[in-house]
Amino acid sequence: MQYSHHLGATVRTASLDQHALRGLRAERIDWRFKGMPSAAFGTTVAEFLQQQPGLTDAGFIGPLLVLDDAALEHNLRTMADWCTRAGVQLAPHGKTTMAPQLFQRQIEHGAWGITAANAAQLRVYRAFGVSRVLLANQLLDPHALAWAAAELDRDPGFELCCFVDSTAGVRLMTEALTAAGAGRQLPVLVELGGAHGRTGARSTGDAMAVAAAVADSPVLDLAGVGGYEAAMAHGLTEQDTSTVDDYLAGLRDLAERIDGAGLFTGREEIIATCGGSSYFDQVAEALTAEWHTASPVVPVIRSGAYLTHDDGLYRRMSPFGRPHRLAGEEQPFRPALRIWAQVTSQPEPGLALLTMGRRDVSFDQHLPEPQVRRRPDGGIEPLAPGAYRVTSLADQHAFLATPPGTDLQVGDWIGCGLSHPCTVFDKWPLIPVVDGDRVTDLVRTFF
Repeated sequence: MQYSHHLGATVRTASLDQHALRGLRAERIDWRFKGMPSAAFGTTVAEFLQQQPGLTDAGFIGPLLVLDDAALEHNLRTMADWCTRAGVQLAPHGKTTMAPQLFQRQIEHGAWGITAANAAQLRVYRAFGVSRVLLANQLLDPHALAWAAAELDRDPGFELCCFVDSTAGVRLMTEALTAAGAGRQLPVLVELGGAHGRTGARSTGDAMAVAAAVADSPVLDLAGVGGYEAAMAHGLTEQDTSTVDDYLAGLRDLAERIDGAGLFTGREEIIATCGGSSYFDQVAEALTAEWHTASPVVPVIRSGAYLTHDDGLYRRMSPFGRPHRLAGEEQPFRPALRIWAQVTSQPEPGLALLTMGRRDVSFDQHLPEPQVRRRPDGGIEPLAPGAYRVTSLADQHAFLATPPGTDLQVGDWIGCGLSHPCTVFDKWPLIPVVDGDRVTDLVRTFF
């Protein structure tokens, strides 16, 4: 029998523990949270927000990372609408932000689940009651497996699945879960990889052997297939996109071979998941094509960086910033991250030093992009594109190349766009969300 990607599948969004989320508003602001106003020390987050603080007059100190609320909401709506039209479910990768408040906003916009990369992240998710987690990695540590088994047994509403890519992994998982006395089977997805990629079985034959081993395990449940296409390509050339297409065809073939061998017997639905933040258009096209399986397939993409977008890596790589597959009427994502740093020194012509460094911003993909200047009187003006450049970062300083004749002054503030949000959020435990100059929320991260 042939099924479309959604026929007969029951799709439910995830949920969070609202009591735990409300508890974040009761946390007291103090010296642990860099950038926060000293006048706010001792007040709760809720009490501080009730004052409707302004970014420039409430006493925040630099450097300071902020999130633009309008950009966040635009990106949430844009991605949710596109997923609905494309016929895919979204389990955004939570490792990008590790912020339960932002998980909640993603779930409010229809997220099927939240993706994790390791057991430590999974524990954070469960502290806030995330009801469905896709762990897009191997989970072999016996202590972590025992904890996960206990969580599954404690909460019948908790759904978890993880990757497995070897028969050795199946054996270790089986031994650990059996020793832990697991009461529920742990759903697993056979991970397909590729040459020079990351994890994942390197051939269909190896992956089929893994699937057979899972089917034989009394404590594991063969739930589908998964992988990560961006481990196979890193650019936008025709060769890159062709490599991604070939990989996705292999993942489809694996799922249908497993089904043809009768190894998905008894499952009401099969999960097929791929999709980072660079090629999710191709993933959606591949995973929503007609399947030849006995049960319906639920296609799940795991893009995480769409939420904040950026001014570097994903501005170039995101499908919505370039021609892409399954085109709709969506607008490009908007960058929601900005860091403010002060000009602290101009020791020589053509050079200014800013009060931000590697401890504050990402630098693994691109350096920060100077975009606007705020003078001490509060006036903000755009900087000419490319006229000012961050050339390097020290631990606490940024080296800013300035053009001849600049009127930049010591004491001015520079607002910079950032690249690769995954390595920004981990540096900031409490982040203001702003609507213009007004602070509307403080987002707590857990790294």
